[in-house]
Amino acid sequence: MNESITTIPFSSLILVLIPVGLVIGVLHAWSLEWKNTIYAIIRMLAQLLMIGYFLTYIFESDDTSITVGVLSVMVFAASWIALRTVPQKRKEYFHFALISILAGGGLNLLIVTQFVLKLSPWFLPRYMIPLAGMIFASSMNGVSLAAERLAAEMERGVSYLESRGIALRAALIPITNSLFAVGLVSLPGMMTGQILSGISPLIAVRYQIMVMCMIFSAVGFSTAFFLILVKPQNSKG
Repeated sequence: MNESITTIPFSSLILVLIPVGLVIGVLHAWSLEWKNTIYAIIRMLAQLLMIGYFLTYIFESDDTSITVGVLSVMVFAASWIALRTVPQKRKEYFHFALISILAGGGLNLLIVTQFVLKLSPWFLPRYMIPLAGMIFASSMNGVSLAAERLAAEMERGVSYLESRGIALRAALIPITNSLFAVGLVSLPGMMTGQILSGISPLIAVRYQIMVMCMIFSAVGFSTAFFLILVKPQNSKG
């Protein structure tokens, strides 16, 4: 396993935008929201290109404050983005989302980096930042799905306790599906990246088991915390 990973030139990378453009064409033809998709694609490109250069600098740094600063930005951004499904309550719920993602995601990040991987130094950016990104993004998606489903169910007159259970179950559907499919239907991103870079599949599998468990726990804890914190004052249970 000593093959070097293939470097993708930007000229070839443009080719993957062709099917993206076709999907946007379908959205436009079906009178769906296609402009927002274009904005999302442009934003994705800009963010990834910037973070690529930024991470190169961070990975070479031994400054704890830089890593902590990046993690803080991740948590605040994830908390705000998570609530885009409930725009009318975004400001009201923001601190709940922040606490939930920080608690649920932070707990898993602590266990993985300090007790499983035993990073030295503890903030080793090359591990800490990518893992934090996976954890906080997953927590963000769980909170986002739960917030939308909880609001929808309660608007239909369903009790808080029942709505809470429905919301948690809905939030866990994507990661639960991933648990069933991993290894059979898909090779997840981290494992694929490691294999492409020449690491033995047997080692990559161990990392992927760690990742799947930490993501499931992060989604579960963060979502449960959020649903408990947003409980209406006049609800029982």
